[in-house]
Amino acid sequence: MEPAATPRTTEDIKKRESSSRDVNSPSSAPFGGRLLVDESTVFEQNAWDHAPWGEEQEQHARNEIARQNLNPVPQELVETYHAEAAENWNKFYTKNENKFFKDRHWLRIEFPELFDMIEAEAGEKNVMEIGCGAGNTMFPLIIESKNPKLFVYACDFSSTAVDVVKNNSEYDPKRGKAFVWDLGGDDIPPEVEPESMDVLVLIFVLSALHPDRWEHAMNNLYKLLKPGGLIVFRDYGRYDMAQLRFKKNRLLSDNFYVRGDGTRVYFFESDEIVKLFGSRFTIEQNAVDRRLIVNRLRKVKMYRVWLQGKFRKPLAGQAPGVPSETTVRTDESAEDGVDGPVDTSLSLDTPSDSPLPSGAATPSLEA
Repeated sequence: MEPAATPRTTEDIKKRESSSRDVNSPSSAPFGGRLLVDESTVFEQNAWDHAPWGEEQEQHARNEIARQNLNPVPQELVETYHAEAAENWNKFYTKNENKFFKDRHWLRIEFPELFDMIEAEAGEKNVMEIGCGAGNTMFPLIIESKNPKLFVYACDFSSTAVDVVKNNSEYDPKRGKAFVWDLGGDDIPPEVEPESMDVLVLIFVLSALHPDRWEHAMNNLYKLLKPGGLIVFRDYGRYDMAQLRFKKNRLLSDNFYVRGDGTRVYFFESDEIVKLFGSRFTIEQNAVDRRLIVNRLRKVKMYRVWLQGKFRKPLAGQAPGVPSETTVRTDESAEDGVDGPVDTSLSLDTPSDSPLPSGAATPSLEA
């Protein structure tokens, strides 16, 4: 596929194609259309796909992490932040209730499997949006669905978020169910039968869990999925701009931070994702999206990093970890699909300690 023409307008920045690279095929042809081939033109538009990450950027990132390590969260406050995690998310959703919902139009591009289930003849399908927030996946599926047998579950750690979902005019108990549940808890929610889910949606969720609860989360995901069921995943990548901009007294532990509003966030490396999911699930996608966001007014360059994956529960007799026959790759042998992820959003999908500087790229970046 030839790269798309370089966009020049806000409308052109809308996302039309997947824009990540498989981490195992870094030299594969990129599919995003905003490619920086001439460094002298870097400030001619707001954002660039597949931004080069060289030694200069790597050293800058290491320096920022070293700076943060000098002034971590005071030890007497660490356990307080962990203990108040749910309450801090409740406060977040209370504050942002009327501006949190975003139309994730990129879902159809990145996760077409979700929209296969809304077709009229798709048959009985169950989807569960974990960490649903305001229902940013639940409601697009319900609104667009032609499938009378599609049922969408939505759960969140925050009781306030669940109330936001239930108060949405599109919420229909005959087509979906919202409830409070902690992904890192000891068991699956009583509202859902074991091995009943066709697809689990995990978008900017795992990063909010304490690393000590990741194994519990993996166990719960495995219990929820039908054999052959799919997890679609997206989250923050290591050295993302949001990580490097944290000031002193925000570092809880390695790569795990507390924001100014008390919510927590972890920044992953691809190999961590492989270790977490690969012990139980078939890895169908493991991809990274590096974006260069520029402030054209102030001539500032800001790097974003997101990870995305697709992980399938093996059928009986299949081994986890290895790619399946349905794996889509972004190397030259891939002729029937695109292996890709990630939202370029700077929206309220997740909280942010600091907005973009004046003049930074904000229009339509949830492409």
